[in-house]
Amino acid sequence: MLYLLAKSLHIIGFTAWFSGLFYLGRIFVYHREAIDRGQVDTDHTLMEKRAYGIICHPAMVITWICGLIMLYTNGLDWLMENGWMQAKLALLGLLTLHHLSLARTINSLAKGDIRTSSFRFRLLNEVPTLFLFAIIPLAVFKNGINAIYAIGSLLLLMVFLYGATKFYKRYRESA
Repeated sequence: MLYLLAKSLHIIGFTAWFSGLFYLGRIFVYHREAIDRGQVDTDHTLMEKRAYGIICHPAMVITWICGLIMLYTNGLDWLMENGWMQAKLALLGLLTLHHLSLARTINSLAKGDIRTSSFRFRLLNEVPTLFLFAIIPLAVFKNGINAIYAIGSLLLLMVFLYGATKFYKRYRESA
C-alpha cells in the first residue's frame, strides 16, 4: 500500500514539477523580451518567484521523497540490479541541478543583470523536454531499452528542437 501511495504521489509530483518548469521557461522568455524593450517589469519577477517557490520546488521535493520511498521499498539489491534506475537517478540529479540553477536566473532577471538572450531562454525552455524524453522511456521500458537507440533518439530530438527554435526565431523576426 505504501509503495502504491508513493508511486501515485510521485507521478503527481513530477507532473507538477515539469508543468512548473515549462511555465517558468516561458516566463523567462517574456521577461527577457520585456527587458529588451526597456520595460521594468516586476510582474514577471513575481510570476517567476511564485512558479518556482509554489509549484516547482515543492513538486520537486514531493517527487524526490516519494521516489526515495519507492527505492527504499524495493531495496538496495533491486537498485543495483536495475541499470535503468541508476540512469534515471543520474538524469534526475542533473534535472535537479538544472532546477536549482533557475533560482539564480530568477534573481539575475529581477536585477536586470542578465546576458542571456530570449533565444537562449527559448532553448533553455526545452531542457525539461529533453529530460522528459530521456526519463520516461527508462521508466516504461526499464532494462529493455537499448542505450544506443535511446541516446541516438535523444540527439535527434535535440537537433529537432534546436532547428524548430531557430525556425521560430526567423519567423518572429520576419513578421
